[in-house]
Amino acid sequence: MNLPQELRYTEEHEWVKIEGNTATIGITDFAQSELGDIVFVELPEEGSEISVGDVFGSVESVKTVSELYAPLSGKVLAINSELDDTPEHVNEAAYEAGWMIKIEVSNESEIENLLSANQYQESISE
Repeated sequence: MNLPQELRYTEEHEWVKIEGNTATIGITDFAQSELGDIVFVELPEEGSEISVGDVFGSVESVKTVSELYAPLSGKVLAINSELDDTPEHVNEAAYEAGWMIKIEVSNESEIENLLSANQYQESISE
């Protein structure tokens, strides 16, 4: 399983890449493998505000629908609109082409609550 060390993670299987006060968010390789073939991704509007722990969208696979939980609070700067036509990017490249949203982080102290790659690995190994 692919688990980039430089990213942060949540118990709900989101990954977060922090660059300055911008966070790119997607679902982990583990999550996409558990979901199976992803057929639809629902994302928030650009400009909308999300709060940590809130549902900001969903991922639909051939097996189930799974909600996406905000790992950080902030304003949505960009959504990956390519997922409208090619949701399979999430299966093929969860950490690259499969990214979902970019936000402007409004509360940097929330970053401390995210898991390291090792902590996330432990949480999914239990």
